[in-house]
Amino acid sequence: MSFVLDNSVALTWCFEDERTPATTALLEQVGESGALAPMLWPLEALNGLLVAERCGRPDASLRQRLAGFLRALPITIDDETASHAWTTTVRLAERFNLSSYDAAYLELAQRHRLPLASLDRDLRAAASVLGLAVLGS
Repeated sequence: MSFVLDNSVALTWCFEDERTPATTALLEQVGESGALAPMLWPLEALNGLLVAERCGRPDASLRQRLAGFLRALPITIDDETASHAWTTTVRLAERFNLSSYDAAYLELAQRHRLPLASLDRDLRAAASVLGLAVLGS
């Protein structure tokens, strides 16, 4: 695994107008060496696609294809996310004023000593304070 993948980056891969050279490079890196995501990532990714569909971006057929695209990527889902939620994750959420969802990405990157790929400003700032490499911009 090369980095922890936040949904803010993954969804750019689904919408051409949101892609940047940096996020495209991260997609290529996922293809080469995989990525790691917390247990909530599939639900969060699907929710992002559903919200986009409700706003008229993709239709149901395209949303299903995009979900299949994300599902097929070599992204390992961490099976310890829940066990850290009640301890380390909540402490990170409190310390950095993050949602528990965002703190799960931070906790995972910290635990595995991996860079964090995110476009979320607050999450990126928290990762930097913790000395984690931040990718995506």
